[in-house]
Amino acid sequence: MNWRAFAEAFITLLVIMDPLGSAPIFISLTAGRTPGARRRAALEAAAAAGGLVVVFALFGRLILDYLHVSVESLTIAGGLLLLLVALQMLRGEEIAPTDTANVALVPLATPLLAGPGAIAAVMVLTKRYEDAPGRFGVLLGIAAAVVAVALGLMLAAQIARLLRPSAIQLLTRVLGLLLSAIAVQFIVDAVKIVAAR
Repeated sequence: MNWRAFAEAFITLLVIMDPLGSAPIFISLTAGRTPGARRRAALEAAAAAGGLVVVFALFGRLILDYLHVSVESLTIAGGLLLLLVALQMLRGEEIAPTDTANVALVPLATPLLAGPGAIAAVMVLTKRYEDAPGRFGVLLGIAAAVVAVALGLMLAAQIARLLRPSAIQLLTRVLGLLLSAIAVQFIVDAVKIVAAR
């Protein structure tokens, strides 16, 4: 196994997925749910994000080429989807129905955890490490990052028990503003890359 590929994949994905930064958003999205439901949502979100990242690590270039979609277009689409979620958070609207699986998949697993940044990063890493030990290192790095994200979200569920509903509502509005800024930055970065060509 290529340990350098493992370290690059693990550190890169950990920074992009940002389990500590995603934890408050996870708390606000799962407000009012039981601790067991929060744990399930954390595991489902991490597993779905990991599965999506692995698929794009192995077949991402083929998928995008087949659909005639650029990485920049994918980034803009992810930014727009995040912006819609942010607007719902700012308005205090229900993000998803009470079914935790829906919250775990959208917006937690994608585009928040396995967003355009994570997808683009693993596609670059698998292109850089094309031999078998390198690919194995990248995949193992992805798995380690997913485990770290799951643990971070499950710890967020413990913190959520200590917060009052009014504190979670305030946190939701503030995070909605920050999330909208992240979404706009995704779009701006993609437009800059396209304009520079």
